Amino acid sequence: MSDVPTVVRVGLPSVRPAEQRDVPRIAATLTVAHADSRWTRWALPEDGRIQRLTRWHELSAGHRGVSTGTAWVTEDVTAVATWTPPAGAPGTTPMPADVRAALDRELPVLSGAHAARVARTRELVDAARPAGPHWWLEHLGTRPSSRRQGLGRAVLGPALDRCDADGVPAATSVYTWAGVRFLRGSGFEVAASLHTADDELPVWVLVRPPAPGVESG
Repeated sequence: MSDVPTVVRVGLPSVRPAEQRDVPRIAATLTVAHADSRWTRWALPEDGRIQRLTRWHELSAGHRGVSTGTAWVTEDVTAVATWTPPAGAPGTTPMPADVRAALDRELPVLSGAHAARVARTRELVDAARPAGPHWWLEHLGTRPSSRRQGLGRAVLGPALDRCDADGVPAATSVYTWAGVRFLRGSGFEVAASLHTADDELPVWVLVRPPAPGVESG
């Protein structure tokens, strides 16, 4: 399967693969979208929280997604979706060593005193993920001023289409029931109901099976 080009769906905005020049705007959009989220307050210290969150998104969404070919944005980058693909997924690139090293080095520092509970919770979530190959939705966000226009669903589309074509599920975790309701609109369903390692927040692991009868082109 070839790389996914700009995608135009009837009734939905066009989206495109993210490029290196988009990294600052990816970080800004996701930070504005999630600045007041329960996860942000739980995962990052209050001191310098917005700066920490911006750097988190720059690394985990921007550099990871762009370098692996697994980030999609609207033309003006007001909506973003980034993924971790199954190993060897067509059209993707293995994460470069320098990006992986930066993630391993900096994300725990950004979490500060919260790093241990974030890491333990990630282990709990990872244990609930599908056993076989799947696409994992790492980040999804739309700027508040651009919501209710179908942008979030639009940026999910290319990876979900690829899941259908390749016959593999998509999965993710969310920390609010509003997130569950939104993703159900794209075919995700709750596979596990958990709590963070410190029992502070609920966590739902969602899985979307591939659509039946779709063949790879």
